[in-house]
Amino acid sequence: MDSYGELKLITGTANPQLAESIAKHVQCRLTPAIAQPFSDGEIRVEIGANVRGKDVFVIQSTCRPVNNSLIELCLMLDALKRASARRITAVVPYYGYARQDRKVVPRVPISAKMVADFLMVAGAGRLLTMDLHAGQIQGFFDKPVDNLYASKVLLNYLRELKNDLVLVSPDAGGTERARAFAKQLQAGLAIVDKRRDKPNQASAMHIIGQVEGKTAVIVDDMVDTAGTLVAAADALFERGATHVYACVTHPVLSGPAIERINSSRLNKVVVTDTIPLTSEAELCPKIEVVSVAELFAKAIKNINQETSISGLFTKV
Repeated sequence: MDSYGELKLITGTANPQLAESIAKHVQCRLTPAIAQPFSDGEIRVEIGANVRGKDVFVIQSTCRPVNNSLIELCLMLDALKRASARRITAVVPYYGYARQDRKVVPRVPISAKMVADFLMVAGAGRLLTMDLHAGQIQGFFDKPVDNLYASKVLLNYLRELKNDLVLVSPDAGGTERARAFAKQLQAGLAIVDKRRDKPNQASAMHIIGQVEGKTAVIVDDMVDTAGTLVAAADALFERGATHVYACVTHPVLSGPAIERINSSRLNKVVVTDTIPLTSEAELCPKIEVVSVAELFAKAIKNINQETSISGLFTKV
């Protein structure tokens, strides 16, 4: 018998495809649950099986529609808490509201902390997530947080390129991530000097590092409107890069993102399935998806069996 009770997987409506894939790797069925809107938009939640004394994992990315996904997750956690689940883990492959993780100007919220409070009050006894936008968000929780890294699956893709690679950080804040990729691939490292004038608008100004004659790979935790990504790619080509790829964990892809990617000089944008693609994104020939389901499944099984998962959430 599992050391922390029978394992139960439940999914919200944000990313059921990923939840199904995780369930296949865990080798169990998803526990039935209802998450439907009332006519006024309120969400009705009901767990369709006994969870008393069980070790329950709720799989729900806080992706579009973001607010609905977040409230639905909180309602599911509350339902499980009131149904006497032994332990409740919120599996949030994409942790939204993470971009405001500190006060940089007056009169703004720390939304990443507020979401952490929501989840803990609702009933989450643990968080399992991937590539947090800022590592310090783990400190906003008074419960255990396991932050997995998509680099384990993205590196497999990059190793198949077999070209003279240089890993590129789109800004100074992502240098550690790019350096970790470069170390594993024994490749060069470059940094884009990005200056942001307002949210979702950025200009790539300078490239620090040698990219001429190389295949440049931009690595980042998310792509939203793709403005930064496309500007960085243009800057890399101007500095002599022969090909430019992007490896990004969370495909937020809002607003003009698909149009920008389609019209850009990017060769390929590789993303994971932490967020399901829109129908428009699925038709984009430059976007390729790799799955993180097996990685999450291993983490869920290890957490349930009370064994170490340190080998899973190291960066590479």
